[in-house]
Amino acid sequence: MEKTTRVIYSGSQETIVVGVDEPLRLDIEMKKVVYGSKEAIVRCRDEDAETEDAASRSQETIVRQGDAPFDPNALDINVEELGRKRPECFSSAFQEFSFCFSVIISMVMCEFFVGGATIIIPPLSTTLNIPPTAQTWVSSVITLAAGATLLPFGRLADMYGGYIVFNAGVVWFAVWSIAAGFSRNYVIFIICRAMQGVGASAQLPTGIMLLGRLYRPGPRKNFIFSMYGTIAPLGFYSGLVLGGVSIEKLTWSWFFWIGGAMSTIALTAALFAIPKDWKAARALGIKMDWWGLVTISPGLVFLIFAITQSSGAPQGWGTPYIIVTMVLGVILLAAGTYVEKNVSKDPFLPAEVFKPKYIKVTLVCLFMAYGAYGVFLYYTNFYIALVLEIPSLTHALWYTPWGISGSLFAATSGFVLHLIPGRILLIVSSASAIGAGLFFALIPDTPNYWANILPAMVVETAFVNILYTTTNVFITTSLPHRHQGLAGALINCSLYLGMCTFQGVTVVAVEANAHKGLKESYKVAFWIVAGIGAVVLVLFSCMDIKSAKSELTADEKRARRALEEEAEEEAQEQDDDLEERLYRMNIAEDAGSLRKANKVVQEV
Repeated sequence: MEKTTRVIYSGSQETIVVGVDEPLRLDIEMKKVVYGSKEAIVRCRDEDAETEDAASRSQETIVRQGDAPFDPNALDINVEELGRKRPECFSSAFQEFSFCFSVIISMVMCEFFVGGATIIIPPLSTTLNIPPTAQTWVSSVITLAAGATLLPFGRLADMYGGYIVFNAGVVWFAVWSIAAGFSRNYVIFIICRAMQGVGASAQLPTGIMLLGRLYRPGPRKNFIFSMYGTIAPLGFYSGLVLGGVSIEKLTWSWFFWIGGAMSTIALTAALFAIPKDWKAARALGIKMDWWGLVTISPGLVFLIFAITQSSGAPQGWGTPYIIVTMVLGVILLAAGTYVEKNVSKDPFLPAEVFKPKYIKVTLVCLFMAYGAYGVFLYYTNFYIALVLEIPSLTHALWYTPWGISGSLFAATSGFVLHLIPGRILLIVSSASAIGAGLFFALIPDTPNYWANILPAMVVETAFVNILYTTTNVFITTSLPHRHQGLAGALINCSLYLGMCTFQGVTVVAVEANAHKGLKESYKVAFWIVAGIGAVVLVLFSCMDIKSAKSELTADEKRARRALEEEAEEEAQEQDDDLEERLYRMNIAEDAGSLRKANKVVQEV
């Protein structure tokens, strides 16, 4: 009779579970540890054949990143200690620091160009003679390119590992950032911005994947993710400041050249510090979802285009090309949903990704919350510049508390994630979103910076930075090793799609109230921010997300459940066998008693 035998072997960095069809009498001997450029050899012998390549016979492969050998039979590991240790893939503290520096700076530069774009658009439009109908492309094309390619790059990261995809993304991003500074017409410039978006979509999900794979659940992972979130506001703020300085003291080109140079520095650290993981990634056997690639990706392109360009279209949402692209986007995404469920063998969004509790609701909340974040940033910039008429450099300096307080909130959340339940932190985050919206919605005609603007900046940073750190840790901890690239893609998809969707919706609401004047119409946007915060607050209140303590990884929990089930089955088989034996013994005993009775009767 054939059955599936699960062969488990462990090393200092990996645990791989291989299913091999029987009948085979297995003699497993671990020769090496699977990691980086090393190999593992597993022998499977029977009377007739010997397999020299166990991987070719595998039914499933689970790779678990850890800091010490994982014995799934005992499951007796000190998770608290492992959650605080430096991962063994880093030979020194300097390598770990360089790794974190490269991943964090790559994300900072993405925020840098988002923040600075709001400052440089007006003078850039004049210099490059960008027509009003094309000015929205300066900021929206990067969202279009990044949002449409996040899922494919997340899959490539899972297929080939973080080292290759991350570094390729940083190179691409740096090259096109520098090229943008040399642009002398707006068509070339917009192409460069689109290529920046492609580079961002390669490095952002891969950065989260690397952090999620290399760090076990626990305080160290919480701290690293908090640092990742801590620097993001500084990236946005530095973009604002350097954008203002470039315009007033230099030229707009220097803004892009400085950003490209910083990305090159991040690349130098990444080439040295990121563990070379392509062989381990290929051992997982993950493949590209071609069906999803030809349906979901173009569907997102059409949908994002329709949303972001509707505000500048001649007839708004009623413009023919907006209607056509919106319909095409919906049709392609519907087709993508069908093929993901029924056709694709390796779907971009496998059902198991959504099985962990609260994952679906968390992604919905992220979509809405990041939408509120995008609306707040977009309209506070316009309110300060157009309603309050603040000069560019002063405008940028007004965001100084925003950058500092954002870093403090992100860092603090990292230190308390293992102490305070995630639900409490997310409730605080949502309440802060409501407060940020209300501060600007109720702002007086002649506001005082310290009483009206500064508090709004502070609570808004509490909102987004607590949200970012808490949900990143929760999502990456909930998903297995093989889906960490997808985790990064989903997080960033929520960010980009949420921002462009709610900005598009808010533009319609603002334009509908244009007759009230610029100031009052902008306040509609801030009421929308407060309303989104209230909805997210209710949803997060219903989610029982625990504190992010040291614990087993998702793969270890899966292995433990499998072993417990096997133990229960074996125990049940033993009980059934014992019951059968007792039953036979009772029959035999009854038969013996009957023979004795018959013998006595015969003697009498």
